[in-house]
Amino acid sequence: MAAPKPQAVVVGGSIAGLSCAHALISAGWRVTVFEKSASPPDGSPTGAGLGLDPQSLRLLSQWISDPHLLQDVTFPLSIDLNRLTDSGTKASRTLTRDEDFDFRAAHWADLHSILLRTLPPDTVLWGHQFLSFEVSDGRSSVVTNARVLRTDEIIGIASDLVVAADGCLSSIRRRLFPDSKLRYSGYYAWRGILDFSGKENDGMILSIRQSYPDLGNCLYFDLALSTHCVLYELKGHRLNWLWYINGPEPEHKESSLTVKVSDSMIEMMHEEADKIWVPELARVMKATKEPFINIIYDSDPLPKLFRDNVVLVGDAAHPTTPHGLRSTNMSIQDAAALGCCLEKWGWENLSSALEEYQSIRLPVISKQVLHARKLGRIKQGLALNCGSTFDPTTARQEECLQLQQRNMPYFEGVPITSDITLPSKQIGS
Repeated sequence: MAAPKPQAVVVGGSIAGLSCAHALISAGWRVTVFEKSASPPDGSPTGAGLGLDPQSLRLLSQWISDPHLLQDVTFPLSIDLNRLTDSGTKASRTLTRDEDFDFRAAHWADLHSILLRTLPPDTVLWGHQFLSFEVSDGRSSVVTNARVLRTDEIIGIASDLVVAADGCLSSIRRRLFPDSKLRYSGYYAWRGILDFSGKENDGMILSIRQSYPDLGNCLYFDLALSTHCVLYELKGHRLNWLWYINGPEPEHKESSLTVKVSDSMIEMMHEEADKIWVPELARVMKATKEPFINIIYDSDPLPKLFRDNVVLVGDAAHPTTPHGLRSTNMSIQDAAALGCCLEKWGWENLSSALEEYQSIRLPVISKQVLHARKLGRIKQGLALNCGSTFDPTTARQEECLQLQQRNMPYFEGVPITSDITLPSKQIGS
């Protein structure tokens, strides 16, 4: 008679949580995911674009078995391009161009959908709001409690491990590490996705393609004085953009990283876009339905990634600014490393597995979080630790090179186990 499989409860059904479900199931665990949302996302055109690095794409293709699913929902980002925009003349010039970038762009909802539908049925319990966990006296198990939002019933599941994948505002992280606080970056971002389906030959789309000729294969960064903007194309006739603006921390609900915007706020944003950016980019911003504001936070690296039978992954473990395209990639790589360690050590040696996971991931994510923080301050013209600021209008070529994504620590690939680094091989190559 086969021994029963160990059980894990994953708190959070976003990409980090679903990635952990895949990795742990591959390692021989039974997995239940608690997610407070009532149902899966519907693929709405609003939301977030993301960039997947070659190693994350390789890991994803191992879990979902059919790499064509990833090809079908992603566009290549072969070029990392930083440009200077002269707000007076509305002219642009290249600061640095890396044609060996090798990422792929995806919409968050598209990637989430693939991860979800390739899991066993009923892995995710929708409409289950995490409440608390209690580790047994002998640390042999942990009970996770959740409220079933449809009935208001409280349920508890006993498991061998709890995986906290509950995001930047993680209540589990606050319990394990109460001194860890989110840190406001000094700027926020307007963001949106323009769906131009059926309007591919519209004058606005033709003009943005003329101004940004590598769309569909390029990650564009436009820099002006003390601000910058990101633009890239997603599958499904969509343009993803973000505009970072220095300023005091906006007022918002403590339970959210976004700000409710009014029509007047959107109108003011449009007016400022006309002043700062090339007309083609400003037109895209004006045509975008329901743009919103994200407040940009990160957190100083944690001293540990687990306590007892509870381990942190994804943004719960390492809130980070978005400038190094790290958040999703770190989440996927966290999941892979955790799965490998659990399979290697077996649930009977859970503490050793978690120690190895921590030893592999903590040095990597600590350096990547701090580098993303620095890169954001460089592009926003904010003072660095040395007191200097970056001015794109006067920067020398060697100074501009620090804008490139490949300066991210472990850019070529991170260790997934203590003795193996997966090659950074792109799917379909």
